[in-house]
Amino acid sequence: MAVRIEDVASLAGVSMKTVSRVLNNEPNVRAQTREKVQAAVAELNYKPHPSARSLAGHRSYLIALLYDNPSPSYLMEIQSGVLDACETHHYGMMLRPLNYSPASDAEFIHTVESLVVHGRPDGLILTPPITDHPTLGKRLAELNVPYACISPRDWSGCIGANLDEVHAASEMTAHLIALGHRRIAHITGHPDHGASGWRLQGYCDALQRAGLRFDPNLVVAGEFSFDSGISAARRLLDLKQPPTAIFSANDDMAAGVINAACERGMVVPRDLSVCGFDDTPMSHQIFPALTTVRQPAREMGCIAATQLLRALRNPESCEMVHVPYTLQLRKSTGPVPNHQKTP
Repeated sequence: MAVRIEDVASLAGVSMKTVSRVLNNEPNVRAQTREKVQAAVAELNYKPHPSARSLAGHRSYLIALLYDNPSPSYLMEIQSGVLDACETHHYGMMLRPLNYSPASDAEFIHTVESLVVHGRPDGLILTPPITDHPTLGKRLAELNVPYACISPRDWSGCIGANLDEVHAASEMTAHLIALGHRRIAHITGHPDHGASGWRLQGYCDALQRAGLRFDPNLVVAGEFSFDSGISAARRLLDLKQPPTAIFSANDDMAAGVINAACERGMVVPRDLSVCGFDDTPMSHQIFPALTTVRQPAREMGCIAATQLLRALRNPESCEMVHVPYTLQLRKSTGPVPNHQKTP
């Protein structure tokens, strides 16, 4: 027989209302009582029924994750983090792909409105580039729909999670400079993503601090996808004076760079150093393992979802959480080849 909330209440020696308050993470429950209920839930392996909770609490107990991002590795990490938070708070997660297009603003907003009306999520998680849609935040506020953002371009007034991507990109570029590289290329991400501008800025900052001239020929636009990394790398390697190192704005494009280099018989990092950004699982699955910036995407997804779920109970208790990054120095970067050294 299925375990009922009455069984949990009986084992814990409390009322069904108290069990419900603990399951919904409501405040004003004594720590000792909360522990008794949680122990009973674990012992009985009780799983709250979403439909019953929805009817009782006038909520759907669902949050929706909205995305339009060509990097499957990044999205999988974000999704896993959101799921971690949902499971902790006994919520479900709804995935909704969208076509981000500021040019078709009305259509985009209508799509989100339809999701809110028909899907009835209690709140939304916005991922890049949707976090930066020019009018979405205002419309959600008008509809009184709570939401949290991951890496928004402008985080004033937002809750969620972000990272100092400018400084991280600057450190990665400085790593290449310290290895002796002077012709360092950068493959940017999609222009609609705030991250693209931040990572480009960090690259430029590091060049300036090292006294290196910015060369616009060494900056090529990508789309945050593997294929765009290949195309951009081919353009860079076709230059009369090709770069000795390429810093891609994400790992997917960096993997594309390695692919393009191998096409030409080049050996990474002997002939070309390559690095990326994000530290997705594929970064240490490819060969050579990729030097990259670790952006804790799973943790950021969990933080954003946790902030949103807290906001559903007490909006004043939530904030934008700034998470740390680390450089993951692996086998895809090395010293500049002797024959390519410049004064």
